[in-house]
Amino acid sequence: MNFITAKSDKVIKWARKNSLWPLTFGLACCAIEMMSTGASKYDLDRFGCGAFRATPRQADLLIVAGTVTNKMIPRIKTLYDQMTYPKYVIAMGNCTINGGPFSEHSYSVTKNLDEIIPVDIYVPGCPPRPEALLEGIFKLQEKIQNEKS
Repeated sequence: MNFITAKSDKVIKWARKNSLWPLTFGLACCAIEMMSTGASKYDLDRFGCGAFRATPRQADLLIVAGTVTNKMIPRIKTLYDQMTYPKYVIAMGNCTINGGPFSEHSYSVTKNLDEIIPVDIYVPGCPPRPEALLEGIFKLQEKIQNEKS
């Protein structure tokens, strides 16, 4: 009986990691790089990360790209809460990770996305190249494959 359970667990993890449905939340220049990652040159579909979704009810991966202001916090929380389980988050860009160049002199910029929602993968850069986002997605797929069920 353990044999069947172990094999089905591997199949479920494989299916989950190769069928990520990202929800885009592009806020600044990082969003342009995120969009180019989904375009024909890099083509996320090849790597099991399908078309970007416009609704959180169809997504299990939230990619937050750009400067998060205090005004956007309730919207991010709402979208995250409406996503299906299991859900994952990628913080893309220095502004999303630590406030970027606005962190010192702006009262309206959130310093860390991790204070709002749990973040699984950080993709640094200003703005990070599409290759960096792909690497972040690969790391997330690896994390999903190694999760305990």
